[in-house]
Amino acid sequence: MPSHAPDHPDPLERERAHLAASRAALRAMRADVEALDLKDVTANWVNAEALQHQVDQRIKALADLAHTPLFFGRLDYLHAPGAEAAEGAEGERPAAGGGSTDTFYVGRRHVHDADGDPMVIDWRAPVSQAFYQASKKAPMDVGLRRRFGYTGGELTAYEDEHLTDPAEEEGAGKLLQAEIERPRVGPMRDIVATIQPEQDEIVRAGIGGTVCVQGAPGTGKTAVGLHRVAYLLYAHRERLARSGTLVIGPNRSFLHYIEQVLPALGELQVGQATVDDLVAHVEVRGTDSAEAAGIKGDARMAEVLRRAVRSHVTLPTEPCVVVRGSRRWRVPAYELEEMVRELLDRDIRYGAAREALPQRIAHAVLVRMEQAGEAPDDRVQNAVARTPAVKAAVKAIWPPVDPAKLVLRLLSDADFLAEQAAGILDADEQKTILWTKPPRGVKSAAWSPADAVLIDEATDLIERTHSLGHVVLDEAQDLSPMQYRAVGRRCTTGSATILGDIAQGTTPWATASWEEALAHLGKPGATVEELTQGFRVPREVIAYASRLLPAIAPGLSEATSIREAAGDFSVRAVDPAALDSAVIAACREALGHEGSIGLIAADARIPVLAGALDAAGLAYLAPGEETSAEARLTLVPATLAKGLEYDYVVLDEPAAVVDGEPDERTGLRRLYVALTRAVSGLTVVHAAPLPEQLA
Repeated sequence: MPSHAPDHPDPLERERAHLAASRAALRAMRADVEALDLKDVTANWVNAEALQHQVDQRIKALADLAHTPLFFGRLDYLHAPGAEAAEGAEGERPAAGGGSTDTFYVGRRHVHDADGDPMVIDWRAPVSQAFYQASKKAPMDVGLRRRFGYTGGELTAYEDEHLTDPAEEEGAGKLLQAEIERPRVGPMRDIVATIQPEQDEIVRAGIGGTVCVQGAPGTGKTAVGLHRVAYLLYAHRERLARSGTLVIGPNRSFLHYIEQVLPALGELQVGQATVDDLVAHVEVRGTDSAEAAGIKGDARMAEVLRRAVRSHVTLPTEPCVVVRGSRRWRVPAYELEEMVRELLDRDIRYGAAREALPQRIAHAVLVRMEQAGEAPDDRVQNAVARTPAVKAAVKAIWPPVDPAKLVLRLLSDADFLAEQAAGILDADEQKTILWTKPPRGVKSAAWSPADAVLIDEATDLIERTHSLGHVVLDEAQDLSPMQYRAVGRRCTTGSATILGDIAQGTTPWATASWEEALAHLGKPGATVEELTQGFRVPREVIAYASRLLPAIAPGLSEATSIREAAGDFSVRAVDPAALDSAVIAACREALGHEGSIGLIAADARIPVLAGALDAAGLAYLAPGEETSAEARLTLVPATLAKGLEYDYVVLDEPAAVVDGEPDERTGLRRLYVALTRAVSGLTVVHAAPLPEQLA
C-alpha cells in the first residue's frame, strides 16, 4: 500500500499522519458522492427516487465517525499477496493495484485516495483475514501485525507482534486486553478490532449453509452474529440486496442495545425485529398460562392446523355445468373429485390449490370443446375459469379461509378442536388451550403471543411466506417449536445464523438441544459451533455462575475466561430489614467506578427498588434507554436482562429471581443469566438463603 504519510522519525507520528490522510480521503469520497448530479440521468421519477435513495445511503455509509477509529490494525506481509486475496467487495478496485505492495491498514471500511489506491482495507476483505487468524504457529506470511490504541478518535499508541520472530512470546497484547476490557457506556459497539480466531471462522463462514453458535456468556456470540451479517453483505452484496437480511432479537430493549453495531460497520440495510413482530397479524392483548403456552408452542400444533385448513375442502357431489353461447358443457362430479383429490395429494398450499382448481375445471371444459370441433385458446380457458358456474363450484368445494378466524374457531369450538386434534392432543391438552369464554370475533379476542404464532402458521398453510436471503436469530434457546417454524419460514430459500446458550433458556418450553431446534427451523444439517472462551465476563464471576451448570445444562462445557483481571466480586449476606439499604449502598459503590451499572432484580422486586432509588436520590434508567456519562445506572428486571451487559452489576436477592419462575430449572437458568451480565464487577446482595447450587 503506498505511503501517504510524510517521512517522520517517530513511528507514532507517521501512523497519525496516515490516519489524518485517510480521514481526508474518506471526506473526499463522501464529497464526490454528494456532488453527483442526478438530473436527466433516469427515465422517470420512480427510477430517480430509487437512485437518490441509493445515493443517500452511500453518503450515510461514508460518514466519518469522529470517535470511531478508521483503522485499528496494520499487516506487513513478507511477500505481496496475490490479487485474489487483496481484492475487495463486488465493484471495488483490488487493493494496491492488484497486490503490488505488502503493507495494509485494516479498518471498518475501504478508503482510497484520489488515484483509487487503497489507504484502508475493509476488515472483511480476504487480505485482512490474517489480522485475526495469523499466529506464531501459522503466521500466514505476515511478518508484523500492529494494533493501534485510541483515546476518543485520537491514535495514542501502537503495539507490534513479530510473528516470524522465534524470540518473541505469543499472547494477547496489552492493547487487545485493554480494548476487550474497556468500560462501555451507551449501546453495544462492534468488536471488529478484537475478533478472535475461532470467532473469525464463524464470521467468514459461507452464505450457503446455516451456522448455529452455542456460546457461553461473554463469548461474543451476539457480536459474532452481527459481524457475520456485515461480512455476508460485503461478500454477497448483490444477492442479499435482492433477497434481504434480518436480525431477530428477544425483545425491543435488546434490539435497541445492538442497533448501532451494523451502522458503525457501514451497513444500513439490515432489518431488526422480534419474533412477535414477525407474527403480528393480530393485536396481542392476552396471556397464556405456562401450560397453555407450552401446548400452543408444541410442534404438534402444526399438524392440527394443517388438518383444520384442509377440513374446509368438500368433495363435490354435483357436476359443474358451464354455459357458453347456446352450448352447455358438463364436468361430472367424479371428474371434479379427481381434480380435488389430486390437488390434496400434492399437498400444495391451500390458496395455491384454490387458484389452480378453476383452471383445472376450465381445462376440462376446453377438452370437451375441442372434442366437439371447436378451437378454443388460452383466452377462452381464462374466460371459462371466471364464469359464475365455475366460481360457484370452487367456492363450494374449496372456500376461502381466513387464518385468524380459523384459529379463533379452533380455540373456541371444542367439537372442531377435538375433530382436528384427534390422536394428536389428548382431552386434557385440548381443554387447556380452549378459551373458557369464546370471544365474539377476531378483533375482540384477547390474543396471546402463542396465538399469534398459530395464526402465522395458518397463514403460511394458505399462502407462502416470503423468504429472506439471510436471517440472524439471537437468544434462540428461548423459542418454542412453533416459533422456530415461524422463523424458519423467513429463510426457507436462504441461510441463517442461530445464536444462543442452552443454559440461558428461561422459558418453560426452552429447547433441550440445538439438533431439535434446527429440525424445527427446517435446517437439520446446520453446523453447530461451540464458543466456550469468554472475553468479557471476569474469571471469578463466570466460575461462580458455572456452579449452576450441572443443574441447568449438564451437557454443556464450562465456560472459561481469557481475562487476566479476576474482576471485583463479592457476595453479601444481610439482615432482611437491611436488604434495600444494602442494595443502594452497593449501587453507590459501583457508581464510584467508570462505566455502566446494572441493578438486576426479580421482576416483583422492581417497584420496591425503584422507590428505594428515588428515596436515595439515585437517578436510574429502564432497559433499552441509552446510558451516558450522566446516567449510568439501569434498573433491570431479571426477565429483560438477557443479552445485555454492564461494567458493574448489583444482583438483588437471587432466591427471589429463582422463585419468580414457574419451575426451579427455569428459575436457576434466569439466575445464571443475571449472574453473567457483569464485565468488570459483580456484587450479590441477599437476605434469603442462596440456592444450594451456589453454596
